[in-house]
Amino acid sequence: MKTKLILLSAILIMAVTSTYGQKSKQDSTFRRHFIGTSGFMLANLAPNPPSFYQINFGYWLTKRDVISIEAKTWTYKHPLGIPYGTSFLAPEYKYPGYIREYGIGIAYQRYLWKDLYTAIHAVPFLQKYVDKDGKKIQNGFQLFMTGRIGYHIRLFKDRFFIEPSLAVTYWPINTNTPNGFKKLEDKWPNYFLFEPGFHLGVKF
Repeated sequence: MKTKLILLSAILIMAVTSTYGQKSKQDSTFRRHFIGTSGFMLANLAPNPPSFYQINFGYWLTKRDVISIEAKTWTYKHPLGIPYGTSFLAPEYKYPGYIREYGIGIAYQRYLWKDLYTAIHAVPFLQKYVDKDGKKIQNGFQLFMTGRIGYHIRLFKDRFFIEPSLAVTYWPINTNTPNGFKKLEDKWPNYFLFEPGFHLGVKF
């Protein structure tokens, strides 16, 4: 499984690198590249941080089409499918440990009208299951999909940007889950509605 993940990551990187190598025949002042991250990294300052880290490298294929690679890692202690409400992060639905994920994926962004956009993300995650004593139990695999609608806000003469958004997440593949974790996962759907997002970055 790890070999497949590394191979997929290499293919994605080569594909975007190839795109970067193409010379622009359009407006020379149009900044085609960007590097960014997620504002959710601020959650690492909270008392029980998710140890969330993300970095994005992107390229404007046209002024309406963007492709990017995103690398991210984080931990979570509750099933991802628990909806907002009284059960969200409730202690009775806490895992007997936690999950650490590592993934490199790809995203495609399409501008619909002015700076309003939609995007789709696909990230294959290698999962590490850890028990309450901090000992690794086993590895798993998850394919994590995201559909997003948001708005691109240009700052400082279009050098920087922020992107507030709402997303629907869906994980159709989630394999090799330990029994204690699976019992809790089975109580909830494999999707989450209306997840807020806040990406930011710099263009060059």
